[in-house]
Amino acid sequence: MTRTVVESKTKTAILGFDEPFCVIGERINPTGRKKLAAELEAGDFSTVEKDALAQVAAGATVLDINAGVVYNSNPNPNETEPPLMTKIVELVQGLVDVPLCIDSSVPGALEAGLEAAAGRPLLNSVTGEEERLEMVLPLVKKYNVPVVAISNDDTGISEDPDVRFEVAKKIVERAADFGIPAHDIVVDPLVMPIGAMATAGQQVFALVRRLREELGVNTTCGASNISFGLPNRHGINNAFLPMAMGAGMTSAIMNPVALPVGPKKLAEKKAEVEAKGIVLPADMDDETFCQMFGLGSTKPRAGKEMEAIRAANLLTNNDPHGGAWIKFNKAPDEAGAAGAAGGRRGGGRRRRA
Repeated sequence: MTRTVVESKTKTAILGFDEPFCVIGERINPTGRKKLAAELEAGDFSTVEKDALAQVAAGATVLDINAGVVYNSNPNPNETEPPLMTKIVELVQGLVDVPLCIDSSVPGALEAGLEAAAGRPLLNSVTGEEERLEMVLPLVKKYNVPVVAISNDDTGISEDPDVRFEVAKKIVERAADFGIPAHDIVVDPLVMPIGAMATAGQQVFALVRRLREELGVNTTCGASNISFGLPNRHGINNAFLPMAMGAGMTSAIMNPVALPVGPKKLAEKKAEVEAKGIVLPADMDDETFCQMFGLGSTKPRAGKEMEAIRAANLLTNNDPHGGAWIKFNKAPDEAGAAGAAGGRRGGGRRRRA
């Protein structure tokens, strides 16, 4: 069976058809995160530290590291991104022991990340574009690392899954010319938004099966792409991930963390509760309030997508004897228990909403 081995200094993650699904945490990426980008330019890595720890705690088995900040002080990423990549890689692997995925469009940043990373990181990414093939595949060979292969080429991203398959096949064949085995190619077949293309889910499931059966490669994707632009994205993602796993997908680049409830949402819900005449105990803290009214948590925790993935691992016999599922669900929710107790002790009179 095909196995793609990714390693840190002390831990190994294996992508494979008979292995638990590999979750590649996506949060350490300033793209679309203005606050994080500004922090990184200012030399503030506190959010990176929090994101690294929270993702691993939520169940990420690999962490994607992207240093793609366009500095206001210097807009040339070829100069600024390589040293920033080195700094982030060194910082993150000093905090957590999971393997890393080095993610950049800048050649110098890719090599800087590979130089700094201990073990055998995953490289993200190569495409079917000729310039990118000639730039990235020699790095893959030089450092003996696996690589994410994205199924687009010089013509762009095709809506035709047959074209995307042919691009993936081309990358696998070109990699073989460099002596890179197929088991070190992790194909991203490109998930289209279901809101823009009604057959997007069916397409990717069929394409993943074909990539597995005909090329024998592991696969990954940007999991949240499927729900882009639609309401209740988590609901769609929760259904998509187990279905993709059933089709043979072996990993996803995703956010494993349910983001904490912010002060604005908390204040709005408290106002709504008060408007309904519900009297709460004076000593009820915010975490207990969130638990009681189904808001989630004021703290980062594993998202519902992680629950769906763990359940799918169990159902596909990639969680022997259910050990991971039992461990995930065994510990009582202390905050929830405290909330129930607080509600009983508070002494305030409440009516039903």
